[in-house]
Amino acid sequence: VQLQASGGGLVQAGGSLRLSCKTSGLNFRLNTLNWYRQVLGQQRELVATITSDGNTDYADFVKGRFTISRDNTKNTLYLQMNSLKTEDTAAYYCNLPNWRGYTFWGQGTLVTVSS
Repeated sequence: VQLQASGGGLVQAGGSLRLSCKTSGLNFRLNTLNWYRQVLGQQRELVATITSDGNTDYADFVKGRFTISRDNTKNTLYLQMNSLKTEDTAAYYCNLPNWRGYTFWGQGTLVTVSS
């Protein structure tokens, strides 16, 4: 199983970015997937979740600004981030929480929001 995150970068506050997480080695459409983020020196925190049925859930600090989605034809997970704030600056990780009893992580993609 591999998860390859991309799409991070430098953006001004109020701007937008779309993160992607290309996966392989799993039956993508059957799995719940997550986006997490981590600020250097802090714990990794859950940002958003999408189930195999397409149901979504968000952390309060991104509700109304971020949208998680999936394309089962491309085995790819997305995170659309709008109205970015400086406090959204972090490394963002896609996560497969349970595949045959194991958890898998993408390598992280850095998002920097400038004021």
